[in-house]
Amino acid sequence: MADPSSRSSFPSSWVFIPEPREVGILVSIVILVVSVFAPTLVGLEHEMQLVLGVFGFTLVLWLTEAVPYVISSTLAVVLLYAFGLVDTFGAAVQGFAETLVFFLLLLLLLGGAIGKVGLGKVVAGRMLSTQSTPRSTVRSLGAHMVALALLMPSAVARAVTFIPVVNRMNDAYGLDQEDPFRRASFIVLGHINPIGSMMLMTGGGMAIITAQLIDDAVRPITWVQWAVYMIPPMLLLFALSTVSAMYLYRLDDDRTIDASTLDESMTAAVEGEDDSLNRDQRIVGAVMLGAVAAWIVGSFLGVPTIVPAVIAVAILAAPGIDIVDRELIAEVSWGILFLIGAMFSILEVMETTGTLDLLISVLIETIPFNAMAPWLVIGTLLAIAVFIRVWFSTASAAIVVTLPIIMEFGAVLGINQLFLALSVLIIVGSTTFFPFNTTSVLLSYDRGPLNLREVLGFGLVTMVHGTVIIGISWQFYWPIVV
Repeated sequence: MADPSSRSSFPSSWVFIPEPREVGILVSIVILVVSVFAPTLVGLEHEMQLVLGVFGFTLVLWLTEAVPYVISSTLAVVLLYAFGLVDTFGAAVQGFAETLVFFLLLLLLLGGAIGKVGLGKVVAGRMLSTQSTPRSTVRSLGAHMVALALLMPSAVARAVTFIPVVNRMNDAYGLDQEDPFRRASFIVLGHINPIGSMMLMTGGGMAIITAQLIDDAVRPITWVQWAVYMIPPMLLLFALSTVSAMYLYRLDDDRTIDASTLDESMTAAVEGEDDSLNRDQRIVGAVMLGAVAAWIVGSFLGVPTIVPAVIAVAILAAPGIDIVDRELIAEVSWGILFLIGAMFSILEVMETTGTLDLLISVLIETIPFNAMAPWLVIGTLLAIAVFIRVWFSTASAAIVVTLPIIMEFGAVLGINQLFLALSVLIIVGSTTFFPFNTTSVLLSYDRGPLNLREVLGFGLVTMVHGTVIIGISWQFYWPIVV
């Protein structure tokens, strides 16, 4: 006779625990079906409910990454057309015609070219000190992350370049893999390193997107103006965060290493033992310096920032050079480009149908902004930005969704939209609570000694630092330079 107790137990294979992707697909479908078939909510028109349904459907797919960004973004624009929210399919995909989409594509290709020829490794190998202590090395690492941000737009590329360098330096010091030096170094590579990308308009996806939105909604902003607005605050934020990492991890300032040992350990971080650059590295270096010079000069002559970028990519793709080739193009983050295009399309429909204005009106009535002091209004808007940001796996995607909505709030509430946009960029760029929030943090978490508590803890530290920097910049610095 069978054991009676077995009747109340089930094989473990019978227990179905859905994955986040499966949950995402189910929730997104429910949102879409409800928006189509449910009675129109009070205060909404049917087309408003439909566009909110498309937005909710797409947002859940983006957050859960249930399907690749390319697929979910394509679904979004097709639904806009299928539901009659736009007259033509061309109108549904108008977001993909934004300058930002093509500009970001060009910068991704330039960043890929730098990584392809190994220029970042060469620069890293030459810039690091050969005689130092663990404490001074972490300080030097932070300084070099800032310097490299001027030549390597991608924070991920900088992290990938320096991870083996840090590991070899840790070995050269004779330290354990869990030593505070290695932990602090990976904090610099993961959490602090992306801050450098915000210094320049062309420094990465977050800066590019923010600059374009400022250009569209507020006023034109040049490469030089962006540098003036952002370099001093970002340098201060970078320095403050680096000092905090050195303090929190109590780094040794007495241990030294033998110079010959360090030179040997650094050899693997540099392509080849020859101190000279190869042909491709010289070409990419010259093209990047030329592009930066063109952006600076173009700021005074009114040349669009996309022009130097497209010329640089064209040179690197020219016959006989062939650095930007089919392989490099295939490696571009097409998903992010599709996400940006789809989000712009959705926002356009939300504006033309009056949906965005209605949402802002409802939130303003719900949250007593009129009874708040100006600093509390700004703090609330930034808190909303942080809340939205933590659900996204990339800061660029979070900026695309968050910034237009926050800027609409700023316009309605009479807040300086330029300052608000720069503040949202800083708070989003300095907030990482989970490894998946930022690719460089995910890399440092996956390949280094950090645990979840450290990722969250230092994410809170950089968020607080970012808030302080925003306050100082808004109150004292930006009013002077604008």
